[in-house]
Amino acid sequence: MGQKKLVRFAEIETFPNVLQYPKDIAGNWHSHFTNTNSITLELACGKGEYAVGLGQLYPERNFIGIDLKGNRIWVGAKKALQNNLSNVAFLRTKIDQVAEYFSQNEVAEIWITFPDPQLRKSKAKKRLTHPKFLRLYKKILVPGGLIHLKTDSPDLYQFTKLVIELHGCTVHTDTDNVYQKENISEVLKIKTHYESLDIAGSNRIHYVCFSLPAQIPGKEKDEELKQLLKENEGAD
Repeated sequence: MGQKKLVRFAEIETFPNVLQYPKDIAGNWHSHFTNTNSITLELACGKGEYAVGLGQLYPERNFIGIDLKGNRIWVGAKKALQNNLSNVAFLRTKIDQVAEYFSQNEVAEIWITFPDPQLRKSKAKKRLTHPKFLRLYKKILVPGGLIHLKTDSPDLYQFTKLVIELHGCTVHTDTDNVYQKENISEVLKIKTHYESLDIAGSNRIHYVCFSLPAQIPGKEKDEELKQLLKENEGAD
């Protein structure tokens, strides 16, 4: 591990806005924030640009960036401290363990910004909008809570729309080219480090906002999804 990473890992141990694998935090985030304001998560947040950006736009709400990489979290946490954003925190853990850190109805919204699209068909279950993850989010979201996906991957965007359709989710906003719109919201103007890289080379940003049904269909729909992926995406 490089010296820079070692320094950052040591420093985030002292950051009051970084919680690393905390125990007994589920249902008690109001104690950390010292208020009962709504909570929005940024999953696989990387450097936390959205958590910080949203925290600046909405001081009356709380935001938590979640990622496993402490070196990346350091960037967002440092910026939040420098800007006195007491409504922004970071949680270091794996995304598939997120339900262990929040209680039922504790989260109002979830942002998934430029995640790894996991393009190989064999890794579809690792996509953060796969039904496997939606069932996790269901455990912690308020009824009707919003899930936002912003990505430069047309494959992940289309996959997510397929999941939404198969599993009876409600779409609130859907655009396959964010910056083509005339009146872009301040929220969608927030850019992450990965957005600026345009790794997909698509030269366009896709965005879909949706909410989960009262009950997410079971594994039979997952099998249907698997078959559709085989037909649509071809072999690895």
